[in-house]
Amino acid sequence: MYENRAGLGYQNFEEVRTGHIFYIDKTDFIREWWEYADKVTLITRPRRFGKTLNMSMVECFFSNQYAGRSDLFEGLSIWEEKDAAQRRASGEKNLPVQEYKYRELQGTFPVIFLSFANIKAAEYKKMEYKITEVIAALYEKNSYLLEGSWLSENEKSYYKKIQPGIEEEVAAGAVHSMANFMECYYGKKVIIILDEYDTPMQEAWLYGYWDEAVRFFSSFFNSTFKTNDALERGLITGITRIAKESIFTGMNNLEEVSTTSDRYATCFGFTEEEVFAALDDAGLAEQKQNVKAWYDGFTFGSHTDIYNPWSIVSYVAKKKYDTYWANTSGNDLVNSLIQTGVPSIKQTMEELLQGKSFEAELDERIVFDQLNGSANAVWSLLLATGYLRVEKFEQVGRLLRKVYTLKLTNMEVESIFENMVRGWFGGSAESAYNDFIKALLLNDVDAMNEFMNEIALQSFSHFDIAQSTSSKDAPERFYHGFVLGLMVELSGRFVITSNRESGFGRYDIMLVPNDREKDSAYIIEFKVHKPLREKDLAETVANALIQIEEKQYAAQLCAEGFAPHQIRRYGFAFRGKECLIG
Repeated sequence: MYENRAGLGYQNFEEVRTGHIFYIDKTDFIREWWEYADKVTLITRPRRFGKTLNMSMVECFFSNQYAGRSDLFEGLSIWEEKDAAQRRASGEKNLPVQEYKYRELQGTFPVIFLSFANIKAAEYKKMEYKITEVIAALYEKNSYLLEGSWLSENEKSYYKKIQPGIEEEVAAGAVHSMANFMECYYGKKVIIILDEYDTPMQEAWLYGYWDEAVRFFSSFFNSTFKTNDALERGLITGITRIAKESIFTGMNNLEEVSTTSDRYATCFGFTEEEVFAALDDAGLAEQKQNVKAWYDGFTFGSHTDIYNPWSIVSYVAKKKYDTYWANTSGNDLVNSLIQTGVPSIKQTMEELLQGKSFEAELDERIVFDQLNGSANAVWSLLLATGYLRVEKFEQVGRLLRKVYTLKLTNMEVESIFENMVRGWFGGSAESAYNDFIKALLLNDVDAMNEFMNEIALQSFSHFDIAQSTSSKDAPERFYHGFVLGLMVELSGRFVITSNRESGFGRYDIMLVPNDREKDSAYIIEFKVHKPLREKDLAETVANALIQIEEKQYAAQLCAEGFAPHQIRRYGFAFRGKECLIG
């Protein structure tokens, strides 16, 4: 089952097989997918879970461009698979009616394989152009269709017009047209594979052209997968399960398979049995429990102990522990949602980083329009993207509400979030960050002001909150997250809480020392300067300190036995990149 060369970055099945690259047999996915016989299947998995390699595998198996390539599949499970009738005769139950001999299926269909993995752009027009480049490349690849009289002169004229930069309406229907051309040429319906379908949608949300993107992709998906009579089967992969109401409107032929489904649960990612066997082969058997702590934790359906393939292959190749998964892609969307999210998100993140779990009522379909205001929408996204794992699932009440108990997936993900928070204050602000923490513990207000302003100047220039959310309380959310992030380094020395009730209100941040003889307790209230009400930042600071007293935020600490001189109170006032602490 395993080869000796643990090569990284291979996403082409043919290259893996002919190059004798480390490979764990996932070809049973072909049988499972084919026998379920869904017209169009959407499978969502976190990034680097073998989606692209599996889609390439499906292409190599079914595409007539790979006819006669038995060498790619010999020795793998699909090549040894008995047909359904033989398996029923041997006692296997609950099999579909279809009876296929898989060796006879190899290389017998025209296949269209598209990937949107590189469709990333800060503007809609640039995104649209990149889409037309992908479509134009598809037409160029199949230019043999122009030979002979298979196509009419009008069809050939249309074909030749498909170039980068074609009009939006033409691009939306171009894959549909290609499927018709291929069906005409081969006399057989077409399998269409679309990999990483949601990459441009995430970009659209991040950069503010969501509505324009929805308009285009609704038309594209309807034309390609719903109203396409030349379609034999459709297979779509991505990271997130975007709500049908967004881009899959009216697609009642779509079977959605998310991370909570049992379908294809072991086809993407490595099972623990597969990982441990690979470690044995690599002479790393003694590392099994450490590998488990670092990289285990993913759950698909009822199948637990699923491992991220990229991390495992990287570890086997390099034989050292690291955040391999984190380094394969940007975390811009997750970073944005946590940094500018509602206070309850930051409060829960504190608990997660302390190893705790929490309960949430989730809808697996990602409604991007809700991400700014709904904590549960954010948790749904983090579950889909692999940052959270399901510890327990139950359906509650008469209406069977779906309640999940969630936790950070593993040590690698913990490290990702720790580094993400530190990254908000990284670069040239790193030394100022460390100095600020020291000044805080020394209660040196002048030094705190000096270092905080240096951090704010560096960090805010790299994160424009105006682009992240349009909600009116965005500045308060952003500064709350910013200040709270500064305190993460102190989590081993203090119990850090935020947005909790004490006295007659909710304080912003409270630090309770583990060693009362060594450290003071801290109450921090932050405010964004309101120019119509406050003449300067000093007045904003004064209002923050007044609020601490009027709302009696120190009541909790006093009840726990802290003397007044053991409680430090600070007001943080912000105006753009300026900060004043008092």
